[in-house]
Amino acid sequence: MYTDSYFARFILPEDTQNALKNSRTRCYPESKAQLYEMSFGPTHSSRFDVCYSIKGRGMIKEADVVRCKNGTVVNFMEDYMRRRDPDCMSIGDNLPTDKPRFKDKYGYDFSSLRAETLDWLSTQQLIIMPFKAGGNYFGYDALLVCPANAAFFAMALADMQGFTSIFDIPKEYKPRAIIYVAPPFRHTHFGGKQVVVHQRSENMHEVFAYNLYPGPSAKKGVFSMLLDIGENEGWIANHASAALLESPYENEVVFMHEGASGGGKSEMLEEIHREEDSKLLIGTHTVSGEKYFLNLGETCKIKPIADDMVLAHKDMQGGSGYLVIADAEDGWFLRMDGCTEYGNIPEYERISIHPSEPLVFFNMDGTPGSTCLIWEHAIDSTGLPCPNPRVIIPRNMLSNILPGNQPVEVNVRSFGVRMPPSTMMAPNYGVMGMVQFVPVSIAWLWRLISPRGFKNPSIADSNAGSGLKAEGVGSYWPFATGMKVTQANMLLKQMLDCPNTLNILIPNQHIGAYQVGFMGEWLVREYLARRNGLIRLKHLVPARCPLFGYSMDEMKIDGQYIRQSFLRPEYQSKLGFDGYDAGSRILTDFFKEQLKQFLTDDLDPLGRQIIELVMQDAPLEKYLELTPMNLR
Repeated sequence: MYTDSYFARFILPEDTQNALKNSRTRCYPESKAQLYEMSFGPTHSSRFDVCYSIKGRGMIKEADVVRCKNGTVVNFMEDYMRRRDPDCMSIGDNLPTDKPRFKDKYGYDFSSLRAETLDWLSTQQLIIMPFKAGGNYFGYDALLVCPANAAFFAMALADMQGFTSIFDIPKEYKPRAIIYVAPPFRHTHFGGKQVVVHQRSENMHEVFAYNLYPGPSAKKGVFSMLLDIGENEGWIANHASAALLESPYENEVVFMHEGASGGGKSEMLEEIHREEDSKLLIGTHTVSGEKYFLNLGETCKIKPIADDMVLAHKDMQGGSGYLVIADAEDGWFLRMDGCTEYGNIPEYERISIHPSEPLVFFNMDGTPGSTCLIWEHAIDSTGLPCPNPRVIIPRNMLSNILPGNQPVEVNVRSFGVRMPPSTMMAPNYGVMGMVQFVPVSIAWLWRLISPRGFKNPSIADSNAGSGLKAEGVGSYWPFATGMKVTQANMLLKQMLDCPNTLNILIPNQHIGAYQVGFMGEWLVREYLARRNGLIRLKHLVPARCPLFGYSMDEMKIDGQYIRQSFLRPEYQSKLGFDGYDAGSRILTDFFKEQLKQFLTDDLDPLGRQIIELVMQDAPLEKYLELTPMNLR
């Protein structure tokens, strides 16, 4: 371990340089194994308390860190600290933004708190750790500054974003972004709340994390960095999962799946779920209880590419007409709330029980010397299991994963939406068919709004039932620091530049009166993978709702037809045309209301034309005139 011999290599803002120079001790990690040992404190014990002295309150314990056979298990003392606060972001600079500014929110300029934060860091034993924001191949040099007793945080960041040994940095290392971690300030300045402040300049993006849960800073905070850098350089980090599907006929098709939380991003990487007799349950009728099954033998092989953050860097785009992407992460921050017993997710169970290197677990039951099991979740103060148990799995531990430095062309770009049950007697917006094929203009509209939809598992508010709520541009808007219209224009350009990438919409949970879960997503994936990601016009008909583009008139998988009632819900006896039209109006009215905010002078003229078509209830043909589809 080196305490100061490397400090001269860092080219930092002057006040940061001075503060770190005066710190009690500076520790530069040489390896992740070293970070693992540091996570358990100076005595390398089996259990370590992360505590801070708070003036007037004494020592406050923030987290409990336990050494298990398979890694570090971190549990926070408060239920509130076990998940990301969606309102924790504020902007400390004066650059253009649509997000809450620190000064407006707290009544004083952030510069004074920034100076106070650096002063506090100068009194601490610190970890100073380089890392790559955006993955090791296309990523940007970045730096973490955090208290040494929060080494678990540094280890989590290293697993998610890519570790760089202090031995491997150049003689002059100038980070494009810095994360500062100062946990006590949530108590002294923010009433115990999670707060993450972003301070942007032309050449630097600083993230001040006043909490130790890594979700808003080490995870989404880095996403914010990439969105900010991309906004300056002209590219986007998309909020998506991606996978290469190899069909039984050896066709290879790359899918990129976007959507608000709960939209099926993680499910795109999962194998099809089967019944005990190996049949596929397509759907269960919510009125009659009747079930519909499909027999499907060999399915596609899944080769994961990305889980949540996709880099569509400008230097990767080769003018092929396809979107080119790579994983923006070096490890995946996986939520295990769906893993409640042995056998639920065999791949992640295998990796986490016998990892090739220690993992970092959050909100799980950890006993010193035992094996942490991903289905044994920490218990909240309510007596119920924590709904946000997490494990970070480095991507190199995943089977069949494509190398992170291998850019791939996207054949199919899908967007997932949670849909409620919809019938003639109780109409709702869940009237989308199993798959809808849309031109760029309509695909862009769905990404401007990114509806959260029905019973979102990540949302705990009054609109989390069957009501609609917008997550915002690209579904990455909660993490963006700039302007909505700027991101809307960039997203439109990205999609227009990729006319060969097929755009589709996929519902989950319900199709009209049928409860389907994510089966529609998996079947569509199988169907298109077996056809090289292509669709022929002869199989399509204009959807009754223009915002759905084209519906399929016929779908056959492995010689078996999918019932038309799943493809065109208006033909369901319990829904009908009237129920469908009522649901369509709910959705269209929601779009009209949400799209008003984008009609500013800064909006791309084509974008304005597209939104005006929605306001005019224009038919599909009008959208196709603006953005034709490559269909044969």
